Amino acid sequence: MKIIKNTVVTVLYKLSDAQDNLIEDGVEPMVYLHGGYENTLPKIEEALEGKEAGYNVTIQVEPADAFGDYDAALVKVEPRDRLPTPLEVGMQFEGMPDGEGDDEEDGLLFTVTDIADDKVVLDGNHPLAGISLRFTLNVTEVRAASDEELAHGHVHGAHGHHEEHNEEDDDAGNEYRSHPIH
Repeated sequence: MKIIKNTVVTVLYKLSDAQDNLIEDGVEPMVYLHGGYENTLPKIEEALEGKEAGYNVTIQVEPADAFGDYDAALVKVEPRDRLPTPLEVGMQFEGMPDGEGDDEEDGLLFTVTDIADDKVVLDGNHPLAGISLRFTLNVTEVRAASDEELAHGHVHGAHGHHEEHNEEDDDAGNEYRSHPIH
């Protein structure tokens, strides 16, 4: 079966930077619904369109087509007491405290990149922003999507990248919402 709109594609992948430094060796395959559902990068869909199981390719994706350029304005220094405890480098929070910043920052995830005595450095850039990415892709399976997958716009099952967001878990006492590290 060819990879066309509304097929479910299983891909073994390896992610490196442009200098071939390994960033992520996909232990679990990526399984996504093909056809513009934003389940993977458009450049990956473009490279796999019309291909079949067994197809292998390495593509390079520039920052503009991946996670954007690095924006120094998205690095914030906040007082330590405005964040929950315990706090560790690598933790992620959504939005800015007290409604500071503009509307564009509201949905951003900020990652704790440094903790000093009474200050915390938060970076709103995606960890891969500003990096040219090299994907080695190996298509292992192509199948028709189920009606339910099409209705929901994503893959269901063990390896589908579908995240549940449960608003009830939010701690109303915190100015930030904590997120697990991906």
